[in-house]
Amino acid sequence: MPSPGSVLRAFLTRWRSYKYRFVPWVALNLARNRRTLRHVSAGCSDKVMADAEVQSSLITLFRTLFRTDLNQQKDLLILLPTITRARYPVPDARDQQQCPHVVLHVDDVMYKCLGFSIDRRPSSLDAAGTGVFVSKGFVPKGALVSMYPGAVYQNYEPIFFQSIGNPFIFRCLDGIFIDGNDKGISKSVYRSCSRRDQLGPLKMCDRTWLTSSPHNPLAIGQYVNNCSNEHEANVCYQEFDVPEFFPVELRQYIPNIRYSHDMEGPLRCVVLVALRDIHCGEELFSNYFTLVE
Repeated sequence: MPSPGSVLRAFLTRWRSYKYRFVPWVALNLARNRRTLRHVSAGCSDKVMADAEVQSSLITLFRTLFRTDLNQQKDLLILLPTITRARYPVPDARDQQQCPHVVLHVDDVMYKCLGFSIDRRPSSLDAAGTGVFVSKGFVPKGALVSMYPGAVYQNYEPIFFQSIGNPFIFRCLDGIFIDGNDKGISKSVYRSCSRRDQLGPLKMCDRTWLTSSPHNPLAIGQYVNNCSNEHEANVCYQEFDVPEFFPVELRQYIPNIRYSHDMEGPLRCVVLVALRDIHCGEELFSNYFTLVE
């Protein structure tokens, strides 16, 4: 039987990792240190990066990812309109023999398109678990850095059981929730919803963020730790609604899915945007925000 001391030490270790996402602890520390708090007003006035720029960055990256994976996309390409297929010419066998196709790793694709790449490592915060770092290149101020993956819930939809012991529930300014947990019930719910919405070879979301090797290298934003007294924020959350005309062949890289199939309106996503220049080797830290009328 474990001793009371070992139980207490185990609890304290767990607490040190969890407290950065525990809402009462966050609220108390915001009151102590106001510089970790960002006041935002309702509506689009909170946009650090214009929606058009967010969409352009996503499409640029997703199209490059698609082109590097054409051999796996053949069944989908057949279903696409001719004008869309023209963007993704498939080399014939002769061309492939003369110029062998080099398959790039997703991190290399990200670096090629955006000028930087990110990865998950142990956080520099004491006992904070996993963090996200710039592994290569340079992130300029105002650039899209990452995405917050997960199932999207309206504020009236059931999320109680998914939320138990779950530090990855993100609440948007309008009350929409995104469950970014890649384990347990949350993982099962996301997989179920993604299969529900898939139409043959046409995938409406990305499921690979639930693994250690996501096809979309941006989809690790749930592991970005909140800033502290010792570490100032260098990225911020920004809501982005995916427009209805977003290229259908690229939706397979969006790491979000609606919990309810009949949810109306555009799909809600959350991206992280750089508040300043971020150099190679730096850890990403987000700030908290509060809504002001």
